[in-house]
Amino acid sequence: MTPPVQQVNTESQYLVPVDEMKKFMVDALKTAGVTQDHASQQAELLMSADSRGHYSHGLNRLHIYVNDVKSGMNAKEGSPKILKQKGSTAWVDGENLLGAVVGNFCMDLAIKLAKEHGVGWVTAKQSNHFGIAGHYSLRAAAHGLVGISMTNASPLVFPTRSSEIGLGTNPIAFVASAQNGDNFALDMANSTVALGKVELATRKGKTEVPPGWGADQHGTPTTDAKKILNDGGYKGTGLSMMVETLCGVMSGAGFGQNIRRWNSVSELANLGQCFIAVDPECFAPGFPARLQQFIDETRNLKPANPSKPVLVAGDPERNHLAKGQKLGGLMYHGSQIEYINKIAKELKVVPCSFKEIVE
Repeated sequence: MTPPVQQVNTESQYLVPVDEMKKFMVDALKTAGVTQDHASQQAELLMSADSRGHYSHGLNRLHIYVNDVKSGMNAKEGSPKILKQKGSTAWVDGENLLGAVVGNFCMDLAIKLAKEHGVGWVTAKQSNHFGIAGHYSLRAAAHGLVGISMTNASPLVFPTRSSEIGLGTNPIAFVASAQNGDNFALDMANSTVALGKVELATRKGKTEVPPGWGADQHGTPTTDAKKILNDGGYKGTGLSMMVETLCGVMSGAGFGQNIRRWNSVSELANLGQCFIAVDPECFAPGFPARLQQFIDETRNLKPANPSKPVLVAGDPERNHLAKGQKLGGLMYHGSQIEYINKIAKELKVVPCSFKEIVE
């Protein structure tokens, strides 16, 4: 019997136990027929995003994965397949499995190749939305390697001077370990912001977002969240096309306008992805110490605003992760707790318990 739903104040912050969140996500995915192992991998990806403060790509995406599997757009079971391997490179068919399953397989293969050759370079076709790119780069960094991961995505962005959408947000992540658990961890979309940030704003009841976040269907900049959700914004055309080349063109996957539209279940996504692992020991000695020096010198620069210290890529995520660990769980806005309860009711799974964070 499903326990009674607790009342939520949408303006409050709440703490959810990690083990309960994982069980909730796994149970939700299994209602669509996903295997325990694949559901677990996907849940760990989503929790990785939330624990680092990337809420746009965590819990916020759960219903999309469930719907994709239920519609038949994602395979429920199976394994990615290596189509071709030569030296330190490999070409993989994701077999239309969940993005986390494909991404983990490919990055683990890149790590194996890097340990053998110094560099591992893997591209994949027939994949799906793989969450935060940083999840896979961090996987390589845990082995002392430099990790790079990227993916193409549904077209939402206006290339420079275009009045038509032609590119995805096409994120890139680059993670390199320094000393004592520190690292440089870049995880960025090639649009002004990831679409999920706009989606999250609407879930919190906001009708407008900051200027520069996106554009309407004619390519005109707007702060209207609903108009942006129907279309997109533009920035980083060159980087987006680079990602498209390495992910879509090189892997034989869909690319540019050929990729299915966001939230559509009318055809397979066939996303292309690229995973690179590099052993820094192949180059100048002392990489972790030299990187640490660079990071420290950057952080110690005089801030423009004394109340806001200089940060390097990965610092906001690191701070968010440390706060959650100190509190003993995952932190969520009240509207996200309501989302949990809504999905739990729809899928007939047990929701998470939670408690309000009082600071």
